[in-house]
Amino acid sequence: MDSSSFVNVKHGALRLPPGFRFHPTDEELVVQYLRRKALSCPLPAAVIPEVNLGKFDPWDLPGDSEGARYFFSLRETGRPNGRHSRATRTGYWKATGKAKPVVAAASNELVGMKRVLVFHRGKPPRGCRTDWVMHEYCLAAACNSMAFCFAHRKDSMHSKDWVVCRIFRKRAEAGSRSSYNEAQFQLNHSELVGSRTSNSTTSSSSCLTCLSEEEGDEVSSSFTST
Repeated sequence: MDSSSFVNVKHGALRLPPGFRFHPTDEELVVQYLRRKALSCPLPAAVIPEVNLGKFDPWDLPGDSEGARYFFSLRETGRPNGRHSRATRTGYWKATGKAKPVVAAASNELVGMKRVLVFHRGKPPRGCRTDWVMHEYCLAAACNSMAFCFAHRKDSMHSKDWVVCRIFRKRAEAGSRSSYNEAQFQLNHSELVGSRTSNSTTSSSSCLTCLSEEEGDEVSSSFTST
């Protein structure tokens, strides 16, 4: 059955039948979706909506905020300093670490780059770090050379390029670890012994100072059925 026959994107939100989940690997996102999008080729399924990420804060994006959401977005590349605009209504996305290569397993070909960004409230450089995370994927230079058809277009596509983004909220391990460490510090400081249990927690802040990169099980297919 054609996958597009059971996928529905309504008002920018992905809707799949009960039991189906969209869990693409990094390679699948770049090769099967982003590359095809950049070349205006048919996609395996219409499951990733186009969104201008600069117009939305992460909690206002369409879709289920409890899980990972995927979006295509056009990234401006014509700024004087060579950087991309990542500002939103109330904050900005800030890159962490270096971009990592996405390599095709079968051919060992570099197909794209993956960058991790964290959302900050406020204005740079004094924004407050939150628990919203973005994985941004772009095509590698070798992939862009395949898009020879772009040279014949009249819509100035040379000043923009497509990216695909996975956006999610990181709350579990980082938040609980931070709360536990803070509780232990308070116990030692006040020299209290035996009166509190290991599940004592402190009220959490709206901004996180600890964040680890998302770890997930790789799957061989973009869609899984439970």
